Amino acid sequence: MRHLLMLCLLLAGSMAMAETYKWTEGGKTVISDSPPPGTAKLVAKTGSSAEPSDNLSFAVKKAMEAFPVTLYTAPECTNDCKQARDLLNTRGVPFTEKVIQKPEEAEELKQLVGDLYVPTIKVGNQKFRGIEPGAYNNLLDLAGYPKAAPYGSKTAGGQSK
Repeated sequence: MRHLLMLCLLLAGSMAMAETYKWTEGGKTVISDSPPPGTAKLVAKTGSSAEPSDNLSFAVKKAMEAFPVTLYTAPECTNDCKQARDLLNTRGVPFTEKVIQKPEEAEELKQLVGDLYVPTIKVGNQKFRGIEPGAYNNLLDLAGYPKAAPYGSKTAGGQSK
């Protein structure tokens, strides 16, 4: 009985991951697991391959949603900012990098930490100014980010404009 229940759960799970297509044809809406014929107008496609593959684990996506990471840097910040970027990339943490160049960007950083100090990291509502790997790791651990990037992952970050 237990094996039958497991088999049913596996089948239900695989059916939930199957692609489904929705299209209109001759004034009728058709929903199928097969792609529409060439003459039909595709309305929607759902399922496992309908979403772009970002190779992020569920835990990372959940952490990103609840605790997005922003790294504040400046063009003249070289070694410390590189160390901060490298730490985030080594852990596989997706982040946004804000390079402070304009007065309004500087004001945002002042509001965040009280002065213009880079690098500064913001994880959710928590922030830390400077580069201290232990402090960064503590913030990232509490937010649920991985301790190491998965094999083959790409570096994250990137400057916001």
